[in-house]
Amino acid sequence: MTKTVALLVGSLRKDSINRRLAKALEKLAEGKLTFTEVNIGALPHYNEDLWENVPASVTELKQTVEAADAVLVVTPEYNRSFPGVIKNAMDWASRPYGKNSWSGKPAAATGTSGGAIASAVAQSHLKSELLNQNMVVMHQPEAYVQWKEEAFAADGSITDESIRKFLQAYVDAFARFVEKHG
Repeated sequence: MTKTVALLVGSLRKDSINRRLAKALEKLAEGKLTFTEVNIGALPHYNEDLWENVPASVTELKQTVEAADAVLVVTPEYNRSFPGVIKNAMDWASRPYGKNSWSGKPAAATGTSGGAIASAVAQSHLKSELLNQNMVVMHQPEAYVQWKEEAFAADGSITDESIRKFLQAYVDAFARFVEKHG
């Protein structure tokens, strides 16, 4: 049975390399995992006053996460950490007190950049946040993907065989993790 994954992409840019990585992971997961991307860019900055008239984007976030079997966050690295838009989503879906939509969800983090260590530091910080939200975090394998434009086709397929095999192993491990902890 296919499991559903709430997908958060930490870059809001339409043609971001992290969005392209997410598309490639989704293609590799066909038949095992179905991804539903959460539009975290539509969320207002967290403000306790807004609970008086809950924004539709917050309701949609919470419903998508609650309906999902797992969570995958694909993050760029900004100044050695993950983007604030991800933290904002974490804050919204963990509230109000006692209604944490993330709690108990199997989760994983990955990401890409042009640098040699890709988004390793951002993922380290992000995993701490995922644990803080009471998610069950997949620690191994890790996927720090150095972006190579020529390795990723526009349709989401991966043209570099070594990268494809590496990411297929990552996706397969995540699918097993979701099955075990979901």
